[in-house]
Amino acid sequence: MEKYFITPIGTLSVSDSEAKIRIEKQYLAAITGLEGFGNLQVLWWFDHCDTFTCRSHLTEQKPYVHGPEVLGTFATRSPMRPNPIALSCVEITYVDLEQGIIGISYIDALDESPVLDIKPYTPSLDRVEKPEVPDWCRHWPDSVETSGDFDWINEFNF
Repeated sequence: MEKYFITPIGTLSVSDSEAKIRIEKQYLAAITGLEGFGNLQVLWWFDHCDTFTCRSHLTEQKPYVHGPEVLGTFATRSPMRPNPIALSCVEITYVDLEQGIIGISYIDALDESPVLDIKPYTPSLDRVEKPEVPDWCRHWPDSVETSGDFDWINEFNF
């Protein structure tokens, strides 16, 4: 089996009052030109789920209120997965090129979670005009922008 080496490019700083990505000094040049983009795709590591047990967990029992009784891990956004990689679409609030800080409006991560990569969100590559989703989640918001006002608490069984 091939070995893959992943080096975090930064960490997430998440609190009740703000969220930001802190880029490691050796990667500061890589954020040049990020100004002007409104959103990012952030690949980050579910470091609190990087255990043998979490990586072996392949199904979820009724994770969503309106969902089926059992869903495979790949049909969920569960942090318990064979490779605990997360993907979040975030809004950029500011970019500090000198300090290597990217302010973001929100991210569903824990403080100090490692950031593996970031990519600018571009509608021509990242947007699906009419995505197909199962009936049980068809009532979820159509966009990140409207997601913040949605009552997510009543959607999950965890």
